[in-house]
Amino acid sequence: MNRTGRILCLLSIFTVLGVFSLSYADNKQTCFKINTPGTEKFVRYEKYGTFENVGTDKYKYTITDAKGLKDATGEGIFPNTSDVYKSPYFKQVKQDGRLDGVKWDFVNNTDFEANYYQWATTAEDPGVKLYYTALALENAGNYERAVKAYYAILVFFPRAKGVTFWNTPWYVGPVAVEKIKYLTKEHPELGVKLVDADIHIDGKYDDDKNNDNFIINPGKLVKAKKKDWNLKPVNLKKIGIKKTVGKGNVKLVEYNNKHYQLFVDDKPFIVRGICYSPNPVGLSPDNGTLNVSRDWMFADYNKNGIIDGPYEAWDDKNKNEIQDADEPTIGDFQLMKDMGINTLRLYHYPNFNKQLLKEGHEKYGFMYMIGNFIGMYCTDSGAKWFEGTDYTNPEQCEKMMDSVKKMVEEYKDEDYVLMWVLGNENNYGTVGVVGVSAGTGCNVRKDIPAYYKFVNECAKLIKELDPKQRPVAICNGDQLFLDICAQNAPDLDIYGANAYRGKEGFGALWKDVSDLYEKPVVITEYGCPAFSKMYDADENERQQAIYHEGSIKNIQENVAGYGSGNALGGIIFEWTDEWWKAGPPPEFDPSVHDETSQWMGPFIDGCAYEEWFGICSVGDGTLTPFKRQVRKAYYSIKDMWEKYKTK
Repeated sequence: MNRTGRILCLLSIFTVLGVFSLSYADNKQTCFKINTPGTEKFVRYEKYGTFENVGTDKYKYTITDAKGLKDATGEGIFPNTSDVYKSPYFKQVKQDGRLDGVKWDFVNNTDFEANYYQWATTAEDPGVKLYYTALALENAGNYERAVKAYYAILVFFPRAKGVTFWNTPWYVGPVAVEKIKYLTKEHPELGVKLVDADIHIDGKYDDDKNNDNFIINPGKLVKAKKKDWNLKPVNLKKIGIKKTVGKGNVKLVEYNNKHYQLFVDDKPFIVRGICYSPNPVGLSPDNGTLNVSRDWMFADYNKNGIIDGPYEAWDDKNKNEIQDADEPTIGDFQLMKDMGINTLRLYHYPNFNKQLLKEGHEKYGFMYMIGNFIGMYCTDSGAKWFEGTDYTNPEQCEKMMDSVKKMVEEYKDEDYVLMWVLGNENNYGTVGVVGVSAGTGCNVRKDIPAYYKFVNECAKLIKELDPKQRPVAICNGDQLFLDICAQNAPDLDIYGANAYRGKEGFGALWKDVSDLYEKPVVITEYGCPAFSKMYDADENERQQAIYHEGSIKNIQENVAGYGSGNALGGIIFEWTDEWWKAGPPPEFDPSVHDETSQWMGPFIDGCAYEEWFGICSVGDGTLTPFKRQVRKAYYSIKDMWEKYKTK
C-alpha cells in the first residue's frame, strides 16, 4: 500500500463490497425492538409469488399474494415499506431528533436504531436502501432480521447498483450474497444456510456500469446445523496432480480439480506474510530522506553494528514509552517468527541487503516475494511523472524489461525467493495533473491490453532466466481488468491482488479468478487501520483484530482441498504504522501520527487512515525504529495460525 495508490484506489472494492463499514455488534449487543417483525423468521417466497427464469438474465420474482408477503416480511423489508411509519419506536426516534441529518451520516455510527429507521424510510434506490437497512440490523446484532433483509435483495433487487466513494459501480446483490454467507456461518444458531445463490455479472471487471449483464439465481435459505459449516476437505492425493511449476526448493502444484498448493522444501506452504518497512518517524520518501523498500535493511541509528528493526526492536508491553527491565530487546524478526510469519513482501528489488535476507531465511525461516514495480511510480521506465509510464512506448518497455532481467539475475540463485511479483496496483495507475493531483506516474489506461501483454512478456523472460522456475505473480489492484489480464497474460502463474474488502474476507474473488483465469490467488496486501473516530484505542484495536481474523479464516476456507481451492495465502499490510503517508497536502508531516482519512472503505468507521495499518504501533514516535507496541491483532492472528496448523 502506498499513499497515492490508496487515494486513487479507484475500484478495489467496486465489484464486491463498496460497503464502508465493519459490523460493530461484536462489540456490544445493542438490538433494538422491532414493532412488527413479521410472521415468518425467514420468508418462504414460493408461497407468495413465483420465481421465473432462474439462472438467466431474464430472472424476476412476481408477487401473487402481496398482503401475505407483507405480513410475513414485517416492517422495513421490501415489500413492507409502510409499517415502519406506524412503529412507536420510529416515532420516538424521530421526535428525539435522532434522524436529523443526511442519510449517509447514518452508516458509520453506533446509533443503530436511528440508522435503521433512517434507511428504512429514506428515498433511495430500493436495493441500496434495503442494503443499508440490513446493515443497521446487522450492526445492532439482529442477525436474523439482517439475513432476512439481505435475502430480500436477492429476490427483488439483484441488479441494484450504487456508487462508491469514487463514483464507480457498486453491485449490491453480490455483496448481499457474501453477507448472508458470512452471518449464517458465524452465527449457526440462525439455523439456515444459503445454497445455490449466484449473481454473475458480465462486464463487472471494468468501471463502466452500462455494459453489465446479470445472470441471476437468488438461491434458497435452507435449514442448517452447526456441523454443516465444518470444512470438508478433498483428498488431493486421490485427485492427482495435473501440473507442477518449479524445479528447485519452491514448487507450485496444480491438481486435477483446479486446486493449487505451494510447496517449499517439499512441505506444504501457505503464505502467511507481512509488508515490512520499520522506518524511523520523521523520515519520508517525499523529501528524499527515506527509501521505504530498502533503508530498514541497513539502518543502524545507534551505531552499534547491528541492524536496528530486525534485531533490536522491543515490545513496550505496558505502553509507557520506555524500555523497562522486563521488556527485552528481541528484534522484529523474532517477533514475526513467533507470530507465525513465514514470508516478507519486498516491493522493488534493487540494492537489498542480501546477507540480511539470507539470515532471515536461515535463522527465522522467512521466504521473500521479490518484486519489480514495472513502471509504477515511473520506476525504471524513464517516463516523466505527469505523463506516466506508457506500455506502448518501446523504449520505456525495453528499460523496464532490462530491470526485470537484472532482478532475476541478481536473485535467481537465492533459495529464499518464494516467487517473483510484477507491479503494484499498476491497473489503478493514473497520470497526475500539475497543481491538482499527484497521480502515480503510471498510464495503464492509455492501452490496458498493452499493459497486460507487457506483463506477460516479463513473465516469459523470467521463466527463461530463472533456472529454478519459481512462480511468477502479478500484483493487481483487486480484480479491476481481471478479464483483460486473463486474455493477455496467460504465462503468469499466480494472480496476486491487493484487496481490502472487509472483515468478511475476499468474497467471490477466489471463484472469479478460478472460473475466468484458472489461476491460484495470493492476496498481496490486506489489512485494516487500528484507528477510527468512533471508538477508543482499545476498541479500535479489537475491531482491527476482528477484520484480520475474518480475512485469515476466509483464506483458510479456500486453500487446496477446501472451497475454491486456489488460495495460496496472503500478505498483511503492515507490520508497523508509517507516519509519512497522510496529512493535508502539501505538508504530509512525517513527524505527526495523522488522523486524516485518505479514502473510504470497509473499515471500522468507513475510513482508511493510512498511517494506522500496523499490527504494531510505534507509540508516541520516540525511540523509533526500535520501539513497538504490539496490538491485539498480533495475538489473534498468531492464535488463528496456530489453530490452522493442526488441521
